[in-house]
Amino acid sequence: MSEINVAAPAREASLWSTVRESIAGSHRGEYTDGPIGRAILLLAIPMVLELVLESVFAVVDVFFVSRLGADAVATVGLTESILTIVYALAIGLSVGAIGLIASRSARRLLTIMGATPDVLAHSSYAAVVLGFNGVIVMLFLINAVFRGAGDAAIAMRVLWIANAINICLDPCFIFGLGPFPRLGVTGAAVATTTGRGVGVLVQLFFLSRGDGRIVIRRKHLGLDLPVMLNMLRLSGSAVGQTLIATTSWVGVVRILASFGSVAVAGCTIAIRIVMFVLLPSWGLSNAAATLVGQNLGAGKPERAEASVWRACLYNSVVLGVISLVFIVWAEGVVAQFTSEPAVSAIAARGLRIISGGFVFYASGYVLSQSFNGAGDTVTPTLINLFCFWLGEVPLAYLLARPLGLGPPGVFWAIAIAFSVMTLVSAWLFRRGSWKLKRV
Repeated sequence: MSEINVAAPAREASLWSTVRESIAGSHRGEYTDGPIGRAILLLAIPMVLELVLESVFAVVDVFFVSRLGADAVATVGLTESILTIVYALAIGLSVGAIGLIASRSARRLLTIMGATPDVLAHSSYAAVVLGFNGVIVMLFLINAVFRGAGDAAIAMRVLWIANAINICLDPCFIFGLGPFPRLGVTGAAVATTTGRGVGVLVQLFFLSRGDGRIVIRRKHLGLDLPVMLNMLRLSGSAVGQTLIATTSWVGVVRILASFGSVAVAGCTIAIRIVMFVLLPSWGLSNAAATLVGQNLGAGKPERAEASVWRACLYNSVVLGVISLVFIVWAEGVVAQFTSEPAVSAIAARGLRIISGGFVFYASGYVLSQSFNGAGDTVTPTLINLFCFWLGEVPLAYLLARPLGLGPPGVFWAIAIAFSVMTLVSAWLFRRGSWKLKRV
């Protein structure tokens, strides 16, 4: 009886102790046994905080750049849409080659995306961001290594440092504070690249110091063709998923660009705000995917399914509250980023339309990632293809142009596409064929 009494408090650890343990970096194998809620929190908290910090980069940049006007914000938005393709291709191509080509072609790429002459005046921003995209890719890649090794807390700390530097340098380089040169919108690119560059150096320090879960030595730096081929095999479908989603976003932004810089600026602000709250939800989605993989591997498919539905519930509750805030106070939220009436009107409208479906498609994120966790990468790839390229882009054009809704039509297309993704994902997940997969 005494053994039971001693064990009970350990199994019923407080929420606060679970939070502290997850941030410190849990070393306990409680993912296939024990309370499902605790397992989700142990995995999700550092992942969510890491992605919160990553989304801070985007919000801080647009917060300061918006003081320079709609054309400056439009430059950031168009460049970001191009950069998403670079991310997707970076796994299969040389980062250095991409950086060289992108930096020398920045002005041409912006022109293809429909940039106006006033936006092209800020093309140096795109040149810096695209030219040094290797830093961003390395930051993402090495943090993924830490997460895969079970050191999600380190990935979170790296982004704390990188964000602190970016927040300090953004106003200095943009507005020329003190000894810093006034670089305008280009200053945001310099600050972000510098912050992320320091983050990469910190990552390399953690990898080389010798007391972590994963250590890189000189002997590991040689070319290992079988390992590289295996990585390409494993990541091929994931790259396909990302490429489908990112290229569809390029199509959506290109449609918006046809309405001018004000429309692009309004969309950029709305999407940056939306991503600030949606990107962290991917942390919960990744936690669910990890639980699916581990529980399937342990021969517990029912626990894997229960973990996914619990994660869907948590995600929907959090995003539901945020949705209400955005719907009720959209103008107030947008006012923190721009004072231009035309830009504010488009951004607020977009924020309301997109956030209106948060509760509904919060589950879509979790369900989609859960297929990947089960080793079924084909299903989410097909879902992305159907919902985004065959659905979102044509619908955005139809609503915005032939039906005459303008930029709000694009926002409706985004909301509808994500909602359909949720319905399709839920239907396929309930069928249960993913339980036969193995990571």
